[in-house]
Amino acid sequence: MSRDSPDRLSRALLAAPLLFAAHVLEESPRFVPWFNAHVTRGITADLFWGVNVTALALTVAATAAYAASRSPVLLVLLAAWLSFMMPTNAVFHITAAIVDRGYVPGVVTAVCLYLPYSAWLARETVRTRPVAPLALAAAAALGAVPMAVHGYRIVFLGTRLF
Repeated sequence: MSRDSPDRLSRALLAAPLLFAAHVLEESPRFVPWFNAHVTRGITADLFWGVNVTALALTVAATAAYAASRSPVLLVLLAAWLSFMMPTNAVFHITAAIVDRGYVPGVVTAVCLYLPYSAWLARETVRTRPVAPLALAAAAALGAVPMAVHGYRIVFLGTRLF
C-alpha cells in the first residue's frame, strides 16, 4: 500500500468523530451559559446535547460510509460537512474569543485539533486525489457558509441562525 493510498485517507477521516467528541467535551461544561449570555434566543443543555449527539452520529456514519465505499460523492459531501464542523467552527471560536477578550468554551480544541487536522486532511485528500481538488474546495466553501453565518450572528448580532 502506497503512502498516498485511499486507505490512508479513509483512516485519516475516521479520526474526525474523535476530534469532534473531544471538542464537545471541552464545550460541554460552559458553552450553554456562554451562548445564552450572548444570544437573546438562547439554548438549553438538552438542545446542546441533542445537536451534538446528532452531529457526532452523522460524522461517524459519513466517515464509516466513506471508509467502506470510497465513494467520490461521499467524499465531496464529507468535505462540505467537515468544513462546517471543524475549520469554520474554529474560526467562530477564535473570533468569539477575540471579541470577548477571553476564553470561549471550545476554543482550545478548535485551535489545537480542528485547524491542524483540517489542514492535514485537506493535504491528504489532495495527495490521494480521489476527487478533483477544485470540487472539494467548492464543497468545503459551500459547507462553511451556514456555520459562518451562524457564528457571525452569534458574535456580532446576538442572534442565531439555527
